[in-house]
Amino acid sequence: MADMGLFREAVTAWAAGGPGDPARELAARLPVRTVVLLEGPSDAAAVSALATSRGRDLAAEGVCVLSMGGAMSVGRFARLLGPSGLGLRLTGLCDERERGYYDRALADASAAQQAFFVCAADLEDELIRALGVSRVEELIRAEGEQRALGTFLSQPAQRGRPPQQRLRRFFGTKKGRKIHYGRILVEALDPDHTPAPLDDLFASL
Repeated sequence: MADMGLFREAVTAWAAGGPGDPARELAARLPVRTVVLLEGPSDAAAVSALATSRGRDLAAEGVCVLSMGGAMSVGRFARLLGPSGLGLRLTGLCDERERGYYDRALADASAAQQAFFVCAADLEDELIRALGVSRVEELIRAEGEQRALGTFLSQPAQRGRPPQQRLRRFFGTKKGRKIHYGRILVEALDPDHTPAPLDDLFASL
């Protein structure tokens, strides 16, 4: 639904200090009822890919998937969109290390009862554990990046790290790679092995 994209853009501009009227007008006109707040575009790519694989049209269901551009923005978005703002239901994913920050930010925005689902390290970590290191490496090779991965793994700084952590770091070494693999990893999941935070998020929508 193109209008949901316009709403997402209007909210992002509002959070950056722009006018709020475009977002308010779109919220009144659209069937938007829930906003999924995610730290970055790779998380949004993963959520969108899972929606497609499950045959769900989130926009048609009134769900807006929104990348905040960083976890530290959750308080700002919660104030604009939650009980003290547009009155929309908020949900999303957060990393374990940022859970306390999310709790405080949501409480400050009068959105403390909103449901967020916690990833142990981050969503990439959850996906790598669900698929297994060997399968993830197969997917990287299938994407034509075997040489890039080999070069990265041969770096002295990577040799003492656990394989799972090294793959997470590899995804962050090139612009756009985390977004690309957010989709690739989700598409490779066995439906019965979706990471719990992601599965629970969809069950809540």
